[in-house]
Amino acid sequence: MSEIKLFEVGTIVKERTSSTVVLEKQLQTMIEQNMETFFGVRFLKSEYMITSGRMDSIGIDENNSPVIFEYKRSSSENVINQGLFYLDWLLDHKADFKLLVIEKFGMEVANQIDWSVPCVICIANDFTRYDVHAVNQMQRNIKLVKYRKYGENLLLFEHLNTPVAKPVPETPTMPTASTYTQKTHVEKLALASSHFKTLYTALCDYIESLGDDLVANQLKLYLAYKKVQNIFCIEIYNKQILLRMKLDPDTVELEEGFTRDTRGIGHYGTGELEVSIKTAENFQKAKKLIERAYQETL
Repeated sequence: MSEIKLFEVGTIVKERTSSTVVLEKQLQTMIEQNMETFFGVRFLKSEYMITSGRMDSIGIDENNSPVIFEYKRSSSENVINQGLFYLDWLLDHKADFKLLVIEKFGMEVANQIDWSVPCVICIANDFTRYDVHAVNQMQRNIKLVKYRKYGENLLLFEHLNTPVAKPVPETPTMPTASTYTQKTHVEKLALASSHFKTLYTALCDYIESLGDDLVANQLKLYLAYKKVQNIFCIEIYNKQILLRMKLDPDTVELEEGFTRDTRGIGHYGTGELEVSIKTAENFQKAKKLIERAYQETL
């Protein structure tokens, strides 16, 4: 079993021994106040009451997907089952969640909610190997996060699993006069030419080769790769692949038709720098930028 040690470096080096947070409410408050920094999630509400229970914390991530946080307060508490129950409740009560988003962030964000991969983050001072095995078998977007507290000022979050979740099927709605059909990312990929499918596969393989800490997230309209927050977002079209990355455009010599500063420009996904990949040569040129974005993002 691996052991994690933290040392505080100063005039005297001190080893920090780990402990659990004595007051679980203190941990919850700390996470809610720093949710975007810790997990890339914008905080919506604490202790959200529903007809059959109470969600500990609820938020919306940078992909505009709902996120439920559940904290394990005792060894007998099954936060995984609780999280699954609340997730299914949320999928049956989308309007309630949308109202929360409207109240906090406005109608524009609420209209962009992506229900394809809602997430449950379970936080505890420990999980068993059976917990990890169980969530990996469920094919639901459930993340297990173990926390340890070191001294007074250090808090460690250890992500124990990388869920591979099947996107939630979209509930069909009655067509209206204003309804238009927008193909999903998966549908666009299926219709792409063999040339762009090959480029797309090579791009994904290269990104995944950068490190095991990158997690793929298949959203409705794009594919995202993230550590804590998104680093890369990929869209595929008939004549190009658009790759957006978290890299300051001011540090890049922009090239018309290849790279673009997307700050202040509406688009799907996240990332300030957009790269257009049409050829194998474009892909080779993009590799340096991809590696930089990965190395420079925590």
